[in-house]
Amino acid sequence: MKTIGLVGGLSWQSSLEYYRIINEAVRERLGGLHSARIVMHSFDLAEMAALQEEADWETAARSIISAAQRLEAAGANVLVICTNTMHKVADEVQKDIRIPLLHIADATAKEVKATGLKKVGLLGTKFTMEGDFWKARLVEHYGLEVIIPDDNERQIVNRTVYDELCIGQVQPSSKETFRRISQNLVAAGAQGVILGCTEIYLLLEQQDVQVPVFDTTRIHAESAARFALE
Repeated sequence: MKTIGLVGGLSWQSSLEYYRIINEAVRERLGGLHSARIVMHSFDLAEMAALQEEADWETAARSIISAAQRLEAAGANVLVICTNTMHKVADEVQKDIRIPLLHIADATAKEVKATGLKKVGLLGTKFTMEGDFWKARLVEHYGLEVIIPDDNERQIVNRTVYDELCIGQVQPSSKETFRRISQNLVAAGAQGVILGCTEIYLLLEQQDVQVPVFDTTRIHAESAARFALE
């Protein structure tokens, strides 16, 4: 079994879910007392969120690279960044480590493609929804069409992620709002909805949306477990 290096704390709510899913996948495959071999670096989200708001992606990248190199030195055979937003610097990170980085957008796109869908809606932080590092990868590498909520809805989603979900708050009113935003994406032609923030699983489930839901947290974690067991 390979050792998985997790870059977590972004937020710890989703890092906890990564840890659970990976270990459950290993136990399901190997049985008995087996669990995953994992090393983790966990960030203080407040510090990283401040860099995001300041658009200081250079400093953020250096921080992620430093964590990745320490995980590699600790024996990690593969790197997993447990967040969608910080995949903005994923290419820089991959250049400065020798082990493979499992990109969350690649894992998700492969699952979408496997269903035969062509057009998907994307929910996430404003950085993920508005930037090209996520959407462009799906469009250019996988031929998918990606639509996002309107400006007001993007602000609502972003605020809910940081002000509620990242601190473990799940408000019924926010759940209903996310359902409505998802419905609007479907009305705009989305054949599926990507939960492109690793905390949104706290708020939305398949039963809340009338089209297939792609939970990037689960998809990414399960892909890491499969890699470790290959």
